[in-house]
Amino acid sequence: MDGLVTTQWLTDALGSDGLVVLDATYTSTIPGSAKQHPPAEYAAGHIPGALLLDLDTLVDAADPLPSMLPPRDLFEARMAELGITAGSRIVLYDTSPHRTSCRAWWVLGRFGLEAALLDGGMAKWKAEGRPLETDTPSPIRAAFEAGMPRTQVRSLAEMQATDEQIVDARSTARFTGDEADPRQEVAAGHIPGSKNIPYGRFFEADGTWKAPDALRAEFERVEIDLDKPLVATCGSGITASVVAFAAHLLGRDVPVYDGSWTEWGAQPDTAKALGPA
Repeated sequence: MDGLVTTQWLTDALGSDGLVVLDATYTSTIPGSAKQHPPAEYAAGHIPGALLLDLDTLVDAADPLPSMLPPRDLFEARMAELGITAGSRIVLYDTSPHRTSCRAWWVLGRFGLEAALLDGGMAKWKAEGRPLETDTPSPIRAAFEAGMPRTQVRSLAEMQATDEQIVDARSTARFTGDEADPRQEVAAGHIPGSKNIPYGRFFEADGTWKAPDALRAEFERVEIDLDKPLVATCGSGITASVVAFAAHLLGRDVPVYDGSWTEWGAQPDTAKALGPA
């Protein structure tokens, strides 16, 4: 299965053996942002047969930073509840402006599961008048054991020592520091030497992903060399996963700084840059 599937592909595949469709909507942790309630939105109408991943709770609740990778036992328990096995074909979608299915794709990948994204997400599905349902499926619990260890995850210490290229997915105003960080304890600005690609630039006006040549052009526009190592960051590790997925569509495996600017910007001893890159 490719990294992206079309709405028509999914329509034709619904109900087929081994297919698991997951609603990967996540509630923004940014203070003052519009709040979503994924369980309620899911209950009001979802793609037929889809299950709620509940990405809000698939995090490390013991970590003070928001949305950090979940512990292995929690991940395994959630996959087992959803009836997912190593052989499942997983398709992710969301209803979030932050494209949170990319975060779900990245989280699943850290534990050895491959998944595809529905190109255009729920917005395109609804715009085309495709079917929705309100019934909640009852998956058969599976025995699930996570695969690979957590690779392609960057810590604060690793970021302080890295010579990798850094791509920041936040808005230009937050990157330059013209707009204060929404978290009061976090400074404005960006990691010195990083380049800014606001995550929305990877998408067409209708919400579908740009073609590979256009994706590549977005990296090249800020002088990022995809043949050299790079790492993605953002505010709290969510939209950095959009950068990672865009690179994945170009055949690149890109790590994410999970703590992102929420961690870096709150540290008194980290260097912080203002203005454009």
